Amino acid sequence: QVQLVESGGGLVQAGGSLRLSCAASGSIFSINTMGWYRQAPGKRRELVAEITKGGSTNYANSVKGRFTISRDNAKNTVYLQMNTLKPEDTALYYCNADHVNWNMGRSNYWGQGTQVTVSS
Repeated sequence: QVQLVESGGGLVQAGGSLRLSCAASGSIFSINTMGWYRQAPGKRRELVAEITKGGSTNYANSVKGRFTISRDNAKNTVYLQMNTLKPEDTALYYCNADHVNWNMGRSNYWGQGTQVTVSS
């Protein structure tokens, strides 16, 4: 089993910044893609950004140029630097990890979420 623990959420004014962190722990063999998703009230969960083990990134159009995803493979940790935040960025942000076991079996894990609230 792999556990994901997010931190760094909070309340910020529009135009401000926050940095989210997600640390993976447990029985880790290898983690491929790690990512951040978000879900606002009444809306579906959506991809915000993801990063492969090799460092390739993918962003939702709505956050391109404002958010930056990075990871520390040695620490099994992924970060999301969020700048120029907007009220529409308000959501519960979830960390996601794609784990590969020694026998190439794959499992997908989610964190419990961290709330980001942007006031106007």
